[in-house]
Amino acid sequence: MNTKPVLHRDDPEAEPLTGNVKVTRDDWLNVAMDVLISDGVEQVKVMNLAERMAVSRSSFYWYFKSRQELLDALLARWQATNTAALIAQSELPAETITAAVCNVQRCVVNTELFDTALDFAVRDWARRSGKVRRMLDQSDASRLAALRAMFIRFNYDATEAETRARVLYYMQIGYDLAQLNEPMAIRLSMVPHYLYVFTGVEPRPEEITEFSAYAKRFWEGAGHEPT
Repeated sequence: MNTKPVLHRDDPEAEPLTGNVKVTRDDWLNVAMDVLISDGVEQVKVMNLAERMAVSRSSFYWYFKSRQELLDALLARWQATNTAALIAQSELPAETITAAVCNVQRCVVNTELFDTALDFAVRDWARRSGKVRRMLDQSDASRLAALRAMFIRFNYDATEAETRARVLYYMQIGYDLAQLNEPMAIRLSMVPHYLYVFTGVEPRPEEITEFSAYAKRFWEGAGHEPT
């Protein structure tokens, strides 16, 4: 077992902490989030988290009344990041529907906007919890409603807007679940064709250029090969 765990802060400028140090509420949440994603909700236990941080579990109770309060905080963070970000991206101003979809698709490449691994962890958790299942259903409904409103904003009728919103949303879930690990160049080469399928409209060249530059910046920053 690693005897000197590293605690990551939300502030990228902060120094990582090691060893037996005073930890914050965010430290508990960050490590709990890591465990939720890597090992599942069953392993999000106070003792496990304390051991990972090399601190006494009694410090947990300075910040949380119970494990359930920690779990509720994890769900609140998921809602405040993934769901809120997708909705916000769908509401950004755009000249065309293809540009609007590019705004939404930024969630696919920027984990600061949308953490796909976290979303899958919550979906797995929902198989074991009726409460989480209901929250996930509400979140999916809110995301779809935002995408539907985006298409309606560009004069699609209600039925077509609903259909295209579902295609856009559920295609991306399936795409991520498949874990294709395809080269960046191949994926980016498909962007104009995906946009046409999603919208029925040919995207502008400048939209493809802008989105590709954005995607490359984040994918290369995450260690993906450019070709």
